Amino acid sequence: MSLLRLVAAYLYFQHGTSKLLHVPHMAIFDQLPLLSVDGFAGMLELVGGLLMFIGLFTRVAAFILSGEMAVA
Repeated sequence: MSLLRLVAAYLYFQHGTSKLLHVPHMAIFDQLPLLSVDGFAGMLELVGGLLMFIGLFTRVAAFILSGEMAVA
């Protein structure tokens, strides 16, 4: 279960950095405004992925991120 948590957190964090920090670079996110749906999703993925990875507020972060994926 710990390995699943770490892998899921890494994937969320990677998607968040791709949207907000452009690492790894994806051309579709070049002109992404922060106050858009994708920008807000990137903020959730970046912060939630980091929290899940370090194990801080894991259940709350996973609940919010699962809600994000349900909407997506």
